[in-house]
Amino acid sequence: CEVRPGPEFLTRSYLFYANRLFKAYQFYYWDPSCRDPSYSLVIKGKLRLRQASWITRGATEADYHLHKVGIVFHSQKAMREVASWINQTSGEGCSGFLPPGRTWAPGALYELLSAKTERDCTAALGFAMHELSLVRVERHHQPLLQPQQSGSRLVEELYLGDIHTDWVERLHYRPTGYQQPMQSAVHHVHPCPACGIIYRADEHHPPILPVRAQLPMQLSGSWVSTHCEVRPAVLFLTRYFIFHGNNHTWEGFYYHYSDPLCKQPTFTIYASGHYTQGIPSSKVRGGTELAFKVTRARVTPMDQVTVMMLNSSEPGSCGLTSAWSAGVEQDITPTNGCLALGIKLPHTEYELFKTEQDTKDRSLLYVGERPTDGSSPDSPDKRPTSYQAPLIQCAGASEEFSNYVSLKYLGKKDSNGNEALKPLPVAFLLFIALLFLRWD
Repeated sequence: CEVRPGPEFLTRSYLFYANRLFKAYQFYYWDPSCRDPSYSLVIKGKLRLRQASWITRGATEADYHLHKVGIVFHSQKAMREVASWINQTSGEGCSGFLPPGRTWAPGALYELLSAKTERDCTAALGFAMHELSLVRVERHHQPLLQPQQSGSRLVEELYLGDIHTDWVERLHYRPTGYQQPMQSAVHHVHPCPACGIIYRADEHHPPILPVRAQLPMQLSGSWVSTHCEVRPAVLFLTRYFIFHGNNHTWEGFYYHYSDPLCKQPTFTIYASGHYTQGIPSSKVRGGTELAFKVTRARVTPMDQVTVMMLNSSEPGSCGLTSAWSAGVEQDITPTNGCLALGIKLPHTEYELFKTEQDTKDRSLLYVGERPTDGSSPDSPDKRPTSYQAPLIQCAGASEEFSNYVSLKYLGKKDSNGNEALKPLPVAFLLFIALLFLRWD
């Protein structure tokens, strides 16, 4: 069950044909478990792949054209609500989309968009398919789970462009990052209870996902990225957090890279501070609201480009002037952060968290999605309403992880003359081959 900014709760099923036509289903729900459907969209169109993206490395740019968008309501309440949105906010061609008091007809399909008649009533729903303008397919092999089995199975995942966190902007935003990947119906991760349910669904029979236990918010421990993450504005990174529940303090390592496989480090940020007691979110059911205070930070430049940028920054704005060198960490707390990297200290962020268990009973932590415009959620009204890619809880003592990740630079020597190690999150990554998406 996906959470989009708003919040919106949905599942998706996309089918691409060899002649470049596609048919997409988007199923919307009232609840964050995707068990109470509101309405379904069936979307038909054509997609043309273009060239490799020069903005987001590893992605392919694409053009799409919508032929038809239809909507099926799953209750009178959904029909009344959507009709109200369209009648209030659309132009003349959509003002009478559904007459007031129209009775809900189960299974009836209403046309929202038609290329033939040039009618488009989708804007009121915040609907756009700009996600199709940025495409990436990843392939990797998943080890077989049974102890008696050896070998692995192929997994294919489709990454499509991210959705803008500001509802007004999403209608014309062109993605530079990704949403969470979609699984291939044939070659998907196992186990995946939702995959078959969503694959077999259609606009008249929306998927009802299995019941999942609600977990209490348990932050204590260490959490790490499961893969190289891509954020808008061409940021590639991995994250590693340590939460100390006994005194509500936290530490975070943000490893930044210049490539989509997270193999070419650019700089590392270490931040620490404390956080508040969480309260249930009234806006995003299943989420917990917290406030995080960042009081200290350190930066380690990892390549010469970053070193040059930091050394040329305004004196007193980012650590010791002209004292930066690759692989050497510097405390930026005395200069109240680092202007060149957009870090301001002290700093408070209003966050949204959620914990879940995956199908292998591993604990996952979802942290609020960063604003697409690069700003910070530094006020309660900027608190996220959707989530980033999940972090997975590390087994073992957090102290061991803390000591291990403090050695951050491959090939450099630490103070004792020992060779430093690669950052721990990188060791967790599956370095996977990039493929351009081809259907013909």
